[in-house]
Amino acid sequence: MTTPDEVLDCLGQRCPLPVIALARRLPELPVGAVIRVLADDPAAAVDIPAWCRMRQQEFLGAAPGPGYDVRRSA
Repeated sequence: MTTPDEVLDCLGQRCPLPVIALARRLPELPVGAVIRVLADDPAAAVDIPAWCRMRQQEFLGAAPGPGYDVRRSA
């Protein structure tokens, strides 16, 4: 299991708000950092991996919480 460098709590927020929060926070982290997005909206399971593909970020997978781990690629 990956240990995140930061946790972004988006519990209770409806999509696309968790993706927007991720898009705003990720550029502030160093390349290689892992951020865990806590999001309980079922759409996040589709939206976060799709956003990672579009933005060339590494989606590491689902994590407990419910959460989603993303590694900043560039």
